[in-house]
Amino acid sequence: MNGYGEAELRAAAEAGIRAPSMHNSQPWQFRLRDGAIEVLADPARQLGVADWSGWAARLACGAATYNARLALAVHGRPAEVSLRPDSGEPNVIARLTPGRERPPTYAEQDLHAAIPRRHSNRAPFWPDPVPADARVRLIEAARIESAWLDLLVGMTALAGFAEIAGSADRVLRRDDRYQAELISWTHADHAADGVPVTAGAPRAEPQDLLPQRSFGDRRRAPGRDYEPEPLIAVLGVSGDRPIDQITAGQALQRVLLTATDAGLSASMISQPIEVPTARDQLRRSLGRTGFPQLTLRIGYGTPRSATPRRAVADVLLADERTGLRSPGT
Repeated sequence: MNGYGEAELRAAAEAGIRAPSMHNSQPWQFRLRDGAIEVLADPARQLGVADWSGWAARLACGAATYNARLALAVHGRPAEVSLRPDSGEPNVIARLTPGRERPPTYAEQDLHAAIPRRHSNRAPFWPDPVPADARVRLIEAARIESAWLDLLVGMTALAGFAEIAGSADRVLRRDDRYQAELISWTHADHAADGVPVTAGAPRAEPQDLLPQRSFGDRRRAPGRDYEPEPLIAVLGVSGDRPIDQITAGQALQRVLLTATDAGLSASMISQPIEVPTARDQLRRSLGRTGFPQLTLRIGYGTPRSATPRRAVADVLLADERTGLRSPGT
């Protein structure tokens, strides 16, 4: 079977760069090697303070891998995926090799169409509850990708989560290096990465249940409080090795695209995962033997505009074994 070519590489990369990443750092690269498309972590874009272990970069690259899979599938050339295929090249996150050619499924088409519409929405959501059928779809999306998604139900569970998340947020706010790094990825112009101040959450107020990262000093509009009973989802996997975190990233993106396809908005709350004691508290509160990898806030909200992305040409790598340049570089 013929390998992938430059057209498939570009399609995979164009979809891959639309994945979410902490502070919109975009820590991914793409390469064509021996007919396979590889997704690589970019060490230069790993956050030195907030992501010292590389967990967030692997989660983001896993999400980018899922988008690339969808792009190849809708072109009729679905991929077989190997995660961390080379022990000697730990930055190679995934290798996508051509599988059996077939038409895309309706689900693949719908999720692929949701890629450009998926944006983190840090603004207050409407109070409308997420219906049961949508909740089932989100749980199933995680399960298909070998992950689990727990939806917190009832104010007791929400209050417990809010205490854990708020405590973690206070720990991170006391870290001057952490805050300086956050500020360095916040901008008011049209930079190709980082978070525009307009995309950040409005300034926190005492009545807020959950912590929100501040990417600016914008006040909320009158009467636009956060929803009193948000739908909180905890995404996790059975292990906590690098390969498990990549698996969680793929599941995360499938959940986010499923939410988008259902007309829902979502934002990510990573503070309870970034602080080890908070993460352990969260795991024990769920009664889970696995490891939480990210928490999400899901609901109905006013559509937001996309955060910027670097050009595809900037994330394509040459294959150093052949000296061939990837297209656009």
